[in-house]
Amino acid sequence: MAGAVVLLSLGTGCGDRSASAARDSGSGAAEIRDDNEISVKHPEQFPLVEVETRVVADELHMNGVVAPDVNRTVPVVSLGAGRAVEVFVRLGDDVKKGQVLLRISSPDLAQAFSDYQKFQADEVLSRKQFERSRMLFDRGAIAAKDMESAQDADEKAKVDLRTSAERIRILGGDLGNPSAMLDVRSPIAGTVVEQNVVAGATVKSADNSPNLFTIANLSHVWVLCDVYEDTLVRVHVGDNAELSANALPDRVFHGRVGNISRVLDPNTRTAKVRVELENADGVFRSGMFVTALIRSRKSVPQPVVPASAVMRLHDKDWVFVPVAANKFRRTEVRLGPVLKDGAQQIMAGVRTHDKVVSNALQLANAPEAQ
Repeated sequence: MAGAVVLLSLGTGCGDRSASAARDSGSGAAEIRDDNEISVKHPEQFPLVEVETRVVADELHMNGVVAPDVNRTVPVVSLGAGRAVEVFVRLGDDVKKGQVLLRISSPDLAQAFSDYQKFQADEVLSRKQFERSRMLFDRGAIAAKDMESAQDADEKAKVDLRTSAERIRILGGDLGNPSAMLDVRSPIAGTVVEQNVVAGATVKSADNSPNLFTIANLSHVWVLCDVYEDTLVRVHVGDNAELSANALPDRVFHGRVGNISRVLDPNTRTAKVRVELENADGVFRSGMFVTALIRSRKSVPQPVVPASAVMRLHDKDWVFVPVAANKFRRTEVRLGPVLKDGAQQIMAGVRTHDKVVSNALQLANAPEAQ
């Protein structure tokens, strides 16, 4: 209990005799003034070390999610409405450029072919009328304005014919094969990462319907990490990153920070940090969770202590700091990466030149600390 004086000793007995024996023995009895403060009779049993400063490459550990590179992601839509007759691919399938993804029975395409055939007939008629008018004009049988009027009608008919043919091509039809069946093809080679259509479903025009499919080239991917606002200053565009995934425990992948969002999420107070990396062998899949270790290109002074000076307790990390000749206080610290020689970086909790107990576990497990 905080504020109470508790006597601890090596003895296993109880009552006044045991307490008196412990005081008389002088074997290191301790007084615990509160939950974090320990008073010992023999502090020399617990040597101290000084918190050092080393210049190290700043490292930041974070979690991220694999996402397609939006610059290599293309939504697939249909400019013609209709009903889906056949769907040839499914979510997750790899596709080639120009591969047929979906076949639609499209009234829009049927109307476009009908208009084309009408304009084609009008163009033939207007051309014959113009040729006839030109012949009559050469013979002096009609006035120039009549010949010019026939010429104008012929030019307009040609424009209508070209426009209707272009509309068919835009819709995806083939002038050599007049049909209401519209094939929707993949604009790029990649993987189907989104599917919003099934056979029999109604397909609306592009301006009022979701993407039928989304195709992404996953040979180059992004890893999106959430970084808290107080840590953003430690991340820089161009920093190197090492990435690993639980699905690939024996492999380490290398990427680079490509972007740091300037907008914070108001709920989590984090910003998106984008790590870009090659994925030529396709091991990274969209939505996969990964761990990222970002190494800054800038070196920073960082407090370090021996790893033995840190104790893990109740999901927190602690060191023991002397506060008097025979008194120690348990202090929570926030850890950074471990250096190659075993020294432990301290991000917060103690400062350079502070003194800490060199072996925190020894003090915590000592008889007087029980």
